[in-house]
Amino acid sequence: MLLEDTLELLVSDKEAVLAGDLEEAIDHGILVSKLALLLSKELELDENFCYTMAKAGLVHDIGKLKLGQFLYKRSNNTLTVEEMKYIRMHPAIGYEILQSFDYEEVLLLSVYHHHENYDGTGYPGNLKEEDIPLGARILRICDVYAALISDRRYRVAFDKEMAIKLMIEEVKNFDMKIFLAFLRVVHSDQFNEVDEFVEHINKKIYSWRKILHDGYY
Repeated sequence: MLLEDTLELLVSDKEAVLAGDLEEAIDHGILVSKLALLLSKELELDENFCYTMAKAGLVHDIGKLKLGQFLYKRSNNTLTVEEMKYIRMHPAIGYEILQSFDYEEVLLLSVYHHHENYDGTGYPGNLKEEDIPLGARILRICDVYAALISDRRYRVAFDKEMAIKLMIEEVKNFDMKIFLAFLRVVHSDQFNEVDEFVEHINKKIYSWRKILHDGYY
Protein backbone atom coordinates (compact mmCIF):
# COMPACT_ATOMS: atom_id res chain seq x y z
CA MET A 1 0.00 0.00 0.00
CA LEU A 2 1.34 3.44 -0.95
CA LEU A 3 1.98 6.14 1.64
CA GLU A 4 -0.80 8.25 0.08
CA ASP A 5 -3.23 5.35 0.53
CA THR A 6 -2.14 5.06 4.15
CA LEU A 7 -2.96 8.73 4.77
CA GLU A 8 -6.35 8.24 3.12
CA LEU A 9 -6.98 5.32 5.48
CA LEU A 10 -6.57 7.66 8.43
CA VAL A 11 -9.49 9.80 7.27
CA SER A 12 -11.70 7.06 5.78
CA ASP A 13 -13.80 6.67 8.94
CA LYS A 14 -14.07 10.35 9.79
CA GLU A 15 -17.76 10.12 10.74
CA ALA A 16 -16.74 8.07 13.80
CA VAL A 17 -13.80 10.27 14.74
CA LEU A 18 -13.66 13.61 16.54
CA ALA A 19 -12.31 16.30 14.21
CA GLY A 20 -9.65 17.41 16.68
CA ASP A 21 -8.49 13.84 17.22
CA LEU A 22 -8.26 13.29 13.47
CA GLU A 23 -6.13 16.37 12.85
CA GLU A 24 -3.89 15.57 15.81
CA ALA A 25 -3.49 11.96 14.67
CA ILE A 26 -2.50 13.00 11.17
CA ASP A 27 0.03 15.58 12.40
CA HIS A 28 1.48 13.18 14.96
CA GLY A 29 1.56 10.36 12.42
CA ILE A 30 3.42 12.46 9.85
CA LEU A 31 5.94 13.53 12.49
CA VAL A 32 6.59 9.96 13.70
CA SER A 33 6.81 8.85 10.07
CA LYS A 34 9.54 11.42 9.36
CA LEU A 35 11.44 10.43 12.49
CA ALA A 36 11.16 6.70 11.85
CA LEU A 37 12.43 7.09 8.29
CA LEU A 38 15.44 9.16 9.35
CA LEU A 39 16.24 6.81 12.23
CA SER A 40 15.95 3.69 10.07
CA LYS A 41 18.32 5.22 7.53
CA GLU A 42 20.77 6.15 10.29
CA LEU A 43 20.71 2.50 11.39
CA GLU A 44 21.61 1.59 7.78
CA LEU A 45 18.59 -0.67 7.38
CA ASP A 46 17.57 -1.70 3.88
CA GLU A 47 15.48 0.66 1.77
CA ASN A 48 12.34 -1.47 1.90
CA PHE A 49 12.44 -1.61 5.72
CA CYS A 50 12.99 2.15 5.93
CA TYR A 51 9.94 2.75 3.74
CA THR A 52 7.90 0.31 5.84
CA MET A 53 8.86 2.26 8.96
CA ALA A 54 7.71 5.49 7.32
CA LYS A 55 4.30 3.91 6.73
CA ALA A 56 4.21 2.40 10.22
CA GLY A 57 4.94 5.79 11.76
CA LEU A 58 2.04 7.34 9.90
CA VAL A 59 -0.53 4.81 11.11
CA HIS A 60 0.88 3.61 14.44
CA ASP A 61 -1.86 5.33 16.46
CA ILE A 62 -4.78 4.62 14.13
CA GLY A 63 -6.36 2.53 16.88
CA LYS A 64 -6.78 5.67 19.01
CA LEU A 65 -9.19 7.11 16.45
CA LYS A 66 -11.68 4.44 17.46
CA LEU A 67 -11.38 5.46 21.10
CA GLY A 68 -11.21 9.27 21.08
CA GLN A 69 -14.97 9.79 21.09
CA PHE A 70 -15.18 7.90 24.40
CA LEU A 71 -12.30 9.73 26.12
CA TYR A 72 -11.44 13.24 27.38
CA LYS A 73 -14.98 14.06 28.44
CA ARG A 74 -13.83 16.35 31.25
CA SER A 75 -12.68 19.95 30.95
CA ASN A 76 -9.12 19.17 32.12
CA ASN A 77 -8.70 16.45 29.47
CA THR A 78 -7.15 13.98 31.90
CA LEU A 79 -7.69 10.23 31.71
CA THR A 80 -9.30 8.14 34.44
CA VAL A 81 -7.93 4.70 35.38
CA GLU A 82 -10.80 3.12 33.46
CA GLU A 83 -10.05 5.19 30.37
CA MET A 84 -6.38 4.20 30.59
CA LYS A 85 -7.48 0.58 30.26
CA TYR A 86 -9.23 1.50 27.02
CA ILE A 87 -6.35 3.56 25.67
CA ARG A 88 -4.04 0.58 26.15
CA MET A 89 -6.21 -1.28 23.67
CA HIS A 90 -5.24 1.00 20.79
CA PRO A 91 -2.24 -1.04 19.53
CA ALA A 92 -4.44 -4.15 19.22
CA ILE A 93 -7.25 -2.16 17.57
CA GLY A 94 -4.76 -0.60 15.17
CA TYR A 95 -3.33 -4.03 14.36
CA GLU A 96 -6.79 -5.35 13.47
CA ILE A 97 -7.62 -2.33 11.29
CA LEU A 98 -4.35 -2.50 9.37
CA GLN A 99 -4.48 -6.28 9.05
CA SER A 100 -7.80 -5.92 7.23
CA PHE A 101 -5.99 -3.77 4.65
CA ASP A 102 -3.33 -6.46 4.05
CA TYR A 103 -0.38 -4.57 5.47
CA GLU A 104 2.87 -6.51 5.74
CA GLU A 105 3.61 -8.39 8.96
CA VAL A 106 6.65 -6.22 9.78
CA LEU A 107 4.44 -3.13 9.88
CA LEU A 108 1.66 -4.88 11.80
CA LEU A 109 4.00 -6.12 14.53
CA SER A 110 5.70 -2.74 14.74
CA VAL A 111 2.34 -1.06 15.37
CA TYR A 112 1.14 -3.76 17.77
CA HIS A 113 4.24 -3.55 19.97
CA HIS A 114 5.13 0.14 19.75
CA HIS A 115 4.37 0.65 23.46
CA GLU A 116 6.68 -2.13 24.67
CA ASN A 117 9.57 -0.97 26.85
CA TYR A 118 13.04 -2.41 26.53
CA ASP A 119 13.04 -3.39 30.22
CA GLY A 120 9.78 -5.34 29.84
CA THR A 121 7.44 -2.85 31.54
CA GLY A 122 5.44 -1.86 28.46
CA TYR A 123 2.31 -3.24 26.81
CA PRO A 124 0.50 -5.14 25.35
CA GLY A 125 2.87 -8.14 25.65
CA ASN A 126 5.39 -7.07 28.31
CA LEU A 127 8.11 -8.03 25.84
CA LYS A 128 11.69 -7.03 26.61
CA GLU A 129 14.96 -6.39 24.82
CA GLU A 130 15.44 -8.30 21.55
CA ASP A 131 12.05 -9.99 21.87
CA ILE A 132 10.50 -6.65 20.88
CA PRO A 133 10.36 -6.38 17.06
CA LEU A 134 12.98 -4.01 15.65
CA GLY A 135 10.34 -1.80 14.06
CA ALA A 136 8.53 -1.43 17.38
CA ARG A 137 11.77 -0.42 19.12
CA ILE A 138 12.25 2.26 16.48
CA LEU A 139 8.68 3.53 16.76
CA ARG A 140 8.85 3.60 20.57
CA ILE A 141 11.63 6.18 20.51
CA CYS A 142 10.13 8.24 17.69
CA ASP A 143 6.67 8.23 19.27
CA VAL A 144 7.92 9.41 22.66
CA TYR A 145 10.00 12.21 21.17
CA ALA A 146 7.16 13.33 18.89
CA ALA A 147 4.77 13.48 21.84
CA LEU A 148 7.18 15.45 24.02
CA ILE A 149 7.99 18.18 21.50
CA SER A 150 4.39 18.66 20.37
CA ASP A 151 1.66 20.69 22.04
CA ARG A 152 -0.96 18.37 23.48
CA ARG A 153 -4.44 19.07 24.78
CA TYR A 154 -3.20 18.68 28.37
CA ARG A 155 0.18 20.52 28.21
CA VAL A 156 2.42 22.71 26.06
CA ALA A 157 5.37 21.26 24.16
CA PHE A 158 8.82 20.73 25.64
CA ASP A 159 11.73 22.14 23.69
CA LYS A 160 14.15 19.78 21.97
CA GLU A 161 16.77 19.86 24.73
CA MET A 162 14.26 19.16 27.50
CA ALA A 163 12.65 16.37 25.49
CA ILE A 164 15.98 14.63 25.10
CA LYS A 165 16.74 15.13 28.80
CA LEU A 166 13.42 13.53 29.75
CA MET A 167 14.07 10.61 27.41
CA ILE A 168 17.53 10.06 28.89
CA GLU A 169 15.94 9.90 32.34
CA GLU A 170 13.72 7.08 31.04
CA VAL A 171 16.35 5.47 28.82
CA LYS A 172 15.61 2.05 30.35
CA ASN A 173 12.56 2.03 28.08
CA PHE A 174 14.65 2.17 24.90
CA ASP A 175 17.09 0.04 22.96
CA MET A 176 20.34 1.92 23.70
CA LYS A 177 21.86 1.27 20.27
CA ILE A 178 18.79 2.71 18.57
CA PHE A 179 18.56 5.60 21.03
CA LEU A 180 22.17 6.62 20.37
CA ALA A 181 21.44 6.53 16.64
CA PHE A 182 18.40 8.72 17.30
CA LEU A 183 20.57 11.27 19.11
CA ARG A 184 22.85 11.42 16.08
CA VAL A 185 19.83 12.11 13.89
CA VAL A 186 18.52 14.83 16.22
CA HIS A 187 21.83 16.67 16.03
CA SER A 188 22.24 16.32 12.27
CA ASP A 189 21.51 18.91 9.59
CA GLN A 190 18.81 16.72 8.07
CA PHE A 191 16.79 17.17 11.27
CA ASN A 192 16.03 20.77 10.30
CA GLU A 193 13.04 19.58 8.27
CA VAL A 194 11.61 17.89 11.36
CA ASP A 195 12.11 21.03 13.45
CA GLU A 196 10.29 23.10 10.83
CA PHE A 197 7.36 20.68 10.74
CA VAL A 198 7.10 20.70 14.54
CA GLU A 199 7.07 24.51 14.54
CA HIS A 200 4.28 24.43 11.95
CA ILE A 201 1.98 22.08 13.86
CA ASN A 202 2.59 23.80 17.20
CA LYS A 203 1.74 27.20 15.71
CA LYS A 204 -1.47 25.70 14.39
CA ILE A 205 -2.41 24.38 17.84
CA TYR A 206 -1.49 27.74 19.42
CA SER A 207 -3.83 29.51 16.98
CA TRP A 208 -6.72 27.27 17.99
CA ARG A 209 -5.99 27.82 21.67
CA LYS A 210 -5.99 31.59 21.16
CA ILE A 211 -9.34 31.43 19.37
CA LEU A 212 -10.86 29.41 22.22
CA HIS A 213 -9.35 31.72 24.86
CA ASP A 214 -10.51 34.90 23.11
CA GLY A 215 -14.00 33.54 22.60
CA TYR A 216 -14.11 33.47 18.83
CA TYR A 217 -15.11 29.84 18.66
